[in-house]
Amino acid sequence: MAETQYYEGLGRRKTATARVRLYSGGNGTIMVNDKVADEYFGRGRDVQQLSEPLVVTNNLAHFNVTVHVNGGGITGQAGAIRMGIARALLKVDPENLTTLRKFGLLTRDPRAKERKKPGLKRARKAPQYTKR
Repeated sequence: MAETQYYEGLGRRKTATARVRLYSGGNGTIMVNDKVADEYFGRGRDVQQLSEPLVVTNNLAHFNVTVHVNGGGITGQAGAIRMGIARALLKVDPENLTTLRKFGLLTRDPRAKERKKPGLKRARKAPQYTKR
């Protein structure tokens, strides 16, 4: 049996981690955890976000994408997949670097939930001040 050629990329966003594989010679199907992307993500905005690197580099119809993602919420997972696809496209053709950089697809978003501090109700919200 012939070994199938694929390019791999790892993406992270908040607490979500996505392992992405791009299979060359595909028709543009995106499978997330063995489901079609439209079926896995309820909102079209998330599907549009994760396919952005393929659209920007004009590779939407050239690859089949399989993704294994876990952790985080739906939006975090979509962001992780987006970064994983961008990193895999970089392995496909290093000349994609300038295009992907220009659209900010290779930059890891460092924002995450801030931890709760002692004496406060949440990370920054303090109890109401009473003078007497």
